[in-house]
Amino acid sequence: MTTYTHTAEADVPADVLFRFLAEPRNLPRYFPQMTAAEPEGGDVVHVAAEVHGEHVEGEAWLHTRGMERRLEWGAEGPDDYHGELQVDDLEPGRSRITVSLHSVREAGGDEVQRGLEEAVAALTQAAAADADPADGPG
Repeated sequence: MTTYTHTAEADVPADVLFRFLAEPRNLPRYFPQMTAAEPEGGDVVHVAAEVHGEHVEGEAWLHTRGMERRLEWGAEGPDDYHGELQVDDLEPGRSRITVSLHSVREAGGDEVQRGLEEAVAALTQAAAADADPADGPG
């Protein structure tokens, strides 16, 4: 099993960032290859993506642990792909996000790590753009 991890800081309150990430419909806003994510009830999410020029669709699962500000997700398939993220307070109006991806498939080079870092940067920017100024520090 290969694990990729990235941690970043965001100028967004932890609760605001977590609410944004816990909404499955926001996934295509920060995963550029994902074209759709629709909740189907419970922890099931129907996803569609363009991967290496190929359109793929399937079912994924998303577990939300709101009190801990933790998400866990995955999809059935040959790569046993799954991951988790944790959002923590740093100070009023700032948070830290740590994302880990796990797969039995090892990618060559730094493609997965670079993609993870780009996705984390995109999601913190998207969450900050959505944040209501009233959500910020006092």
